[in-house]
Amino acid sequence: MPQPEVRARDLSPPPVQVIAVTGGKGGTGKTAVSVNLATALARAGRTTMLLDGDLGLANVDVLLGLTPRCTLEHVLSGERRLEEVILETSSGVRVVPASSGVARMAALTASEQAAIVQAFSTLPGSLDVLIVDTAAGISESVLQFCQSAQQVLVVLRDEPTSLTDTYALIKVLSRSHGVRHFRVLANMTRHAGQGDSVFLRLQRVTDRYLEVALDFVGEIPEDAAMRMAVQAQRPVLEAFPSSPAARAFDRLAGVAGRWPMPEGPSGRLEFFLERMLRRAAPRLKVLK
Repeated sequence: MPQPEVRARDLSPPPVQVIAVTGGKGGTGKTAVSVNLATALARAGRTTMLLDGDLGLANVDVLLGLTPRCTLEHVLSGERRLEEVILETSSGVRVVPASSGVARMAALTASEQAAIVQAFSTLPGSLDVLIVDTAAGISESVLQFCQSAQQVLVVLRDEPTSLTDTYALIKVLSRSHGVRHFRVLANMTRHAGQGDSVFLRLQRVTDRYLEVALDFVGEIPEDAAMRMAVQAQRPVLEAFPSSPAARAFDRLAGVAGRWPMPEGPSGRLEFFLERMLRRAAPRLKVLK
């Protein structure tokens, strides 16, 4: 009786790659990376959604020149369906604007948890990639997003404070939340090879003190086109598609496209949401 089995498998939702973009400190350009990586993936033909997970200083909509009238808070309150709050960019990225409602996800009632999972899992059309732009630092929301995602992309700059704070983030996620694999992107590099250098400095410390695996995924050069694109509230790939930064984001999207897709239940979008909602991050402990 193979036919019913085939039909059931064909009806199962396709896997969704969930990438949490994070950084140890503010000023690393994490949100610009999230916006442009999402844009590059969408332009490469992948159906991409960008969730603004910066609960305190949400600014994905600002970088994209969007003006959301409704947010995820209106979905939680039952005033709007999720598809009604999603905005779409000219490159086809679907954006879920942040709101104060996201901040209370760890304290949702059982019915609210079921409603938010249902809202995402019943979105019309399939989804290939969900990018979560987290806040900087090690707040509870950052830890929840990172421990629930399949891929954690850490944005790093060649600065002492960025290195120190990135190490602290990796340390907390690995020792307290079971995250063992990190993708590392060097941002705003001033010359070729600077990204490799700062990555190796980070890796030497993590190899000595932590049980984690770091993968260097490339670098984004410091580029005046990026500053002008931010001022114009557009992705650099749209405003200056031939710029060095835009080409670097295209390469990053190519690398991300080769990351293994999740299999089984972990590949379902609702699995990510259920895991994030269920596993409220414990209070931080001082790690020695």
